[in-house]
Amino acid sequence: MVRLYSLFVLLDLALLVVALIDCLSAEESSIRALPRVAWVFVILLFSPIGAIAWFVAGRPAPPVRLSNGTVWRPGNGFPEDQRPGRRSSAPDDDPEFLRSLSDKLRADPE
Repeated sequence: MVRLYSLFVLLDLALLVVALIDCLSAEESSIRALPRVAWVFVILLFSPIGAIAWFVAGRPAPPVRLSNGTVWRPGNGFPEDQRPGRRSSAPDDDPEFLRSLSDKLRADPE
């Protein structure tokens, strides 16, 4: 039984050290969810759950190779409201569009 507990302690220590080194060596701008200092405290104080949380939620996302050969890094690109081809409002919210409809209806009363 002592051997089993010592194995768990060694596994926990190894996971803690690997998570801490990975956290401290990651670029500050690519760390997700929390700042680096907060991740270090989470990893140290809530072992082994903190280390597992780092690997699941805090570690920088790996780049994705697309079918056309380009590399896409998650988080890059346009913000949702500034994507090309997206309208900022519906046509019926546009005063110029409504004015043109009104003019067409007046010109062609049917």
